[in-house]
Formats: sequence, C-alpha cells, structure tokens
Amino acid sequence: MSAVARPMRRLAMISLHTSPLDQPGTGDAGGMNVYVIELARRLARQGIEVDVFTRATSSRLPAVVEAAEGVKVRHVHAGPFELLPKDALPGQLCVFAREVLRAEAAQPRGHYDAVHSHYWLSGQVGTLAADRWGVPLVHTMHTMARVKNASLADGDTPEPASRVIGEQAVVDAADVLVANTDIEAKQLIDLYDADASRVEVVHPGVDLEVFRPGSRARARAALGLPADAQVVLFAGRIQPLKAPDVLLRAVAVLLARRPELRGSLVVPVVGGPSGSGLEHPESLAELAGELGLHDVVRFVPPVAQAELAQWYSAATLVAVPSYNESFGLVAAEAGACGTPVVAAAVGGLPTVVRHERSGLLVDSHDEADWAHALGRVLTEPGLHDCLAAGAALQARQFSWDATAAAMLRTYERARWQLRAEASA
Repeated sequence: MSAVARPMRRLAMISLHTSPLDQPGTGDAGGMNVYVIELARRLARQGIEVDVFTRATSSRLPAVVEAAEGVKVRHVHAGPFELLPKDALPGQLCVFAREVLRAEAAQPRGHYDAVHSHYWLSGQVGTLAADRWGVPLVHTMHTMARVKNASLADGDTPEPASRVIGEQAVVDAADVLVANTDIEAKQLIDLYDADASRVEVVHPGVDLEVFRPGSRARARAALGLPADAQVVLFAGRIQPLKAPDVLLRAVAVLLARRPELRGSLVVPVVGGPSGSGLEHPESLAELAGELGLHDVVRFVPPVAQAELAQWYSAATLVAVPSYNESFGLVAAEAGACGTPVVAAAVGGLPTVVRHERSGLLVDSHDEADWAHALGRVLTEPGLHDCLAAGAALQARQFSWDATAAAMLRTYERARWQLRAEASA
C-alpha cells in the first residue's frame, strides 16, 4: 500500500497571520482562530494528529504548545516578533515556508498526509509545502479580497491587487477549496474561476457545549446588567468591515423614535480594535459621544468563550451589521444560546439566520432600516420569544463534530484525487 493510500493519520494546518491560541475579538484574531482550533480539536478526537503552524509574535512563546490532546501549535520564527502589520507579512512568506519545510524534514518521510491552509497568506506557504511533500492542499479562504472590495464600508481601505493575485494563485493550486456556504462557493467559481468540481461546502460549527440556552437572569446578574434591561449586543472586532458604527447610528434613530426605551436600553460592545480600526481606536467611543449614547453604550474588552456565552445569554438580541461575513460565527453562537440575531443580509449570514424564524435580516446598512428591525424585536408582541425558540433550533445544525467529519471526508477525497491524477 502506498503512503497516500493508507488511512489519514496526520494533518499540517497552516494559519500564518494569526494563532489559534490568540484571544478572538481583537487584533487579527477572530472567527478564523476559533475555526482552526475547534476543527483541530475535533479532528484529533477522530484520531488525526494535527500540527498547526503559525507565526511567532513573541520571543517568550514556546516552540511547540500542546493545545489539546493530539493538537500541537508550532510557533515559526519569521520576521520581527511584534508590531509587524499584516500587509508586511508577504515579505516573510519565504522565511516562514522554509521553517515549515525544515520542521517536516526532521520527521520520517511521509509524515503528513495533507495540508489545510487558512487565508491566502497561508495558502501561499501551503502550496509549496504540499508540492514538496507530495500531499494534497486543501484551502479555506475565510475572506476574499474581491468580495470585500465589492462591499467596502465608507472610508475603509480596499484590499491591494497583490492580495487578489495571491488568492488567485492559491485557488489555481489547491486540490480542494473549502467554502463555508453555498454563497461562498459561488463566489469562488464566479470571481476566481475556481473549478466547481474542486469546491466543497463545509459549514463551520459551534461549540454546543459552551454556547447553549441558559438563564438570562443569572447571566445578567453575573455581568452586572439590570434584570429588566433591553440589551442589544455587538460582539466582534471593532473595524469598519464589522460595522459597529451602523449599530450605534441605528440605536440613536431608535431612541429618537421611541424615547421611552432610553431608560432600559443597554448596548454592550464586546471586542477590541482591529484592521483599519487600529488607525483610530477611539473612533467608536467618540461616535457614541457625538450621538448622545454615552449613557447607553458600554465598551467591554474581548472575553473568553465561556464569558462570551454569558453575554449572548444576557442579551435581548445580538446585532451583526457586517458588510460581509463568509459565515457569521457570532450569529451562530448567539443563536445557539437562544438569542435572536438581527443581521445584515450579506455573505453567509442568510445561511446562519433564518429571516422571521431565528432572527431578522436587513437588506441595507441604512440606520433607519436597522432601527426598524431592532425596534421590532424589542417591542413587537411575541416576536422575540418566537425568534428565540427558532434561533436555538437553527443553530443545532452547526456543530464542530459535524464539521470535522465532513472535513475528514474532504481530506480523503483530496488524497484519492491526487493519487488518481498521479497514476493517470
């Protein structure tokens, strides 16, 4: 039996620009971090050893961290440890790739059975590693420059042409491209001319043990929120793409229309500045002041998963006004906690949120439209409870165990496909 034909044993994951050990919600850490670590853990439970290669951002980091049984995070030295902006990372790809290849060379021949890269920078390294090792490359984009540039927030910075070119190279080289939703699969095919036969749709998951319906009263007591408050929650990185400013403007419109809500409305913003939001880290707080919302909005630093679940449970609704989401992990996690979601009807969010069943979808980023949707959930008799029940039911179709099982089938398909091409 050839090395390729044997059962899958080991996987190399590449997550160059952000570590799965980083705290989601600030810097470049977000849903992709959760995706990588949760998928790796679930694959390990199915008997697959997973090595995650990521760039070291501190000299104090150990070379290898065992993140879970069967999951090792390998910190690769490539470029200065700190204060290296993401747009400077392409200059470190060669060094990073060399160190990944060196790590594999210290192992017996055929150590890894496949490479799974995340985001286009990792895909550049994954292309080289998979070719050198004679194994398939499975790639997940997570976000795409052409999609982002087509729906930029006002004042946001477009993705450069170099990224578009790099993404196209990865699309052309990958044995299998994993899309989070049918919409993303179509974008890969339409915008990057991806071979449809090489595109697989695998939905990300939710940790249904952490994110599950709980007591709103207990969650509010633990977080210091009034028991009778109307809590409109934003959770995520503070940057134009995520559109927290749209939410604040909508809240201002809502309060102008329904001033009686002011005494009970609380708008927690859980997360930290990221991306182009780092250029003006105080801009959202300044906007809250300009809109007269200083008594309504609360800024909360990023929190661990268990506490984030408390925030979801405490919320009356969770707002996801992003200009684009490849999936919408916040919406799925909130729904799993039984909390209705008001989301922009973009990207993967219509897959996660069922309009009028588990939440409301808004077809624009106009604050008046958002104010109307928020007001419906907060004041329309019976709507909140109906959506809450639907949210918990909808979210149960997204589990990391199901994601890992589907991904394992995808790896095996990629290995079979590579073997068939080699023997043709």
